[in-house]
Amino acid sequence: MKSLRLIAACLGFASPCLACDTALVLSIDVSNSVDVAEYRLQVDGMADALLDPEIVDAMVAGDVAIAVMQWSGAERQELSIPWRQIRTKFDAERLSADARLMTRAFVLSDTAPAEAIYYAVDLFRSAPDCKRQVVDISGDGTPNAGSDSGTARQFAQRRGITINGIAIESMGVAITTFFQRHIITRDGFVITARTHREYPDAIRRKIIRELSQVLG
Repeated sequence: MKSLRLIAACLGFASPCLACDTALVLSIDVSNSVDVAEYRLQVDGMADALLDPEIVDAMVAGDVAIAVMQWSGAERQELSIPWRQIRTKFDAERLSADARLMTRAFVLSDTAPAEAIYYAVDLFRSAPDCKRQVVDISGDGTPNAGSDSGTARQFAQRRGITINGIAIESMGVAITTFFQRHIITRDGFVITARTHREYPDAIRRKIIRELSQVLG
């Protein structure tokens, strides 16, 4: 019945009816380990990635929906940009501009990725009806607050939600290993940024990979 209603709705409009391919939650870690410059690198890196021509083409082709959240401690999650569907290049430019202007939501707070996952999963209750639901968790530390990350991951996985990650390392691959074992879902992946300065390139590569089904 749902598909029949969608077809009927499409026939009622002169313009093509676009089916959303991916609903994507982009998250930024603003815990205590992230200083002012590192926050700026994350925000500008995300904004630049959303202007990348390859990513813009994929978002428009797939009528992709994007929401942006910030997270840190157990009770520190904020929806910074509500769901936006990207149907035109102008939509992408506006999203990028709004992302660049985001003010930091929290300071001097702990690191609770499990609660970030639960919060992100709940956002899909108000998301457009898309074929895929994906959460990005970026972070530069292991938990020091909140509930069990593995349980949160399973919670998302049972709902058919994919979790990918950007592990921002200061030394070694400890964060990458933690993400692989406790954060990403079975169908997810981790991209490692050795420092916050590598984050802009990492988020660009990650979004391109996430939208690869649209790109073909």
